[in-house]
Amino acid sequence: MPAAAVEVRVVPKAPRQGDTVLVFVAGTKGAQNVEGSLGAQHLAFFPYGAAFAALAGVDLETKPGKVPWRIGLVDGGGVPRKMAVLSNKPVNPSRAIIHALGLGQFFSQVYGGNSFTSKKPDPEGALKLLEESGVRPEQAAIVGDSHVDVRTGRNARLWTIGVNYGFAPHTLADEPPDILVDLPQEVGVVFSG
Repeated sequence: MPAAAVEVRVVPKAPRQGDTVLVFVAGTKGAQNVEGSLGAQHLAFFPYGAAFAALAGVDLETKPGKVPWRIGLVDGGGVPRKMAVLSNKPVNPSRAIIHALGLGQFFSQVYGGNSFTSKKPDPEGALKLLEESGVRPEQAAIVGDSHVDVRTGRNARLWTIGVNYGFAPHTLADEPPDILVDLPQEVGVVFSG
């Protein structure tokens, strides 16, 4: 495959020290997997639709605008994934945030706290996303930074992944998730298997 066919996108486009970034690789027709690095960090890519995605944190020592990266296509297995947002924030601000970050195209759906008759931890929103995606609860996971996300996942019979960054990771001690990660790129590792 010619290298020109592969598209690599880092969001945000100009990451700064300490930023969390999403790395998307598209145009990988025929490739079964992607490997790569961002700075000194290995990227754990997971299949995402017809592309691949990985999460990474930009090293605090990286000079602004100078983040070296490497991407390679490899053979191997992979299961396509869909991602969605289920927030307790109202839907319009939630969608505005996602689109302002340039991430709208990567989510199959964005639901907010006023999209349903109830909010998280009620499983209504999560169950709707399962129905729309055509997957069973045991094939899905919810990723979040609080006990509310974990309860939502448990109420919907999803796998739960807690992140030790965000707004309320301290609440995860009271309701431990199935998997707990400390860094954004570790979420990608969870989904790379």
